[in-house]
Amino acid sequence: MRGALASLGAVAALVALWEAAVRFIPISPNLLAPPSAIAEALALHPALLLEHGWATAHEALLGFLLAALAGMALGAALSASALLRQALMPFVLALQIVPKMALAPLFVVWLGVGAPCRMAFAIFIAFFPVLIGTMAGLAGTESGALRLCRVLGASWWQTLWRVRLPYAVPQLLAGLKTAATMALLGVVIGEFVTAQQGLGYVVMFGASLGETALVLAAITLLCAIGLVLYGVVLAAELAFGLWYKAPLPAGEFA
Repeated sequence: MRGALASLGAVAALVALWEAAVRFIPISPNLLAPPSAIAEALALHPALLLEHGWATAHEALLGFLLAALAGMALGAALSASALLRQALMPFVLALQIVPKMALAPLFVVWLGVGAPCRMAFAIFIAFFPVLIGTMAGLAGTESGALRLCRVLGASWWQTLWRVRLPYAVPQLLAGLKTAATMALLGVVIGEFVTAQQGLGYVVMFGASLGETALVLAAITLLCAIGLVLYGVVLAAELAFGLWYKAPLPAGEFA
């Protein structure tokens, strides 16, 4: 509670300082709109912002979920097979090293300018942190625990679910937290390039008209969507913690 209050106090102080600076220092509202103007833009254009915000939010959420599933599946496969890891990791690393914006036009050529293009780009950006988090977490399993599983006759699936995955949870969740923000970034970049809807489009449209307050209102909603996605991962972290703190049922490996 103290941490939450401290964060809220810091935000309130920053907003008050921002408002005072814009009002008492000769700064053009076209350069930096005050928080009161941003609140006014939110109040004047609720339908517009909610419509475009929903388009961005559901594409970012779907992109994040698909990137999480793909990253965890491939991470588990690469951890299980050294040959597969040696064969595929150079390609995965090459795709990660290439600047993402340089590939954005190719996604437009391949998938057009609709939602599939933006979601594919979000998956492409968010995939790698989940993959690395999964591989690092699974590789961190204690060798003694794995030997115990072999002695008890546990199957590969039982070992993964009851031993390796609990060890991997901290690293996996760290990758998911990064992926949640990267998926939103991927959707917004796609909206910059292709979209006629979404908050990224609102930002570009508002900037072209010099409507700084509208641009900052859209960015405020983007921050809110990012916090919600991050909160989804935090809820998953809590669920994992409650699940794996429970004692193993008797005869689990029988």
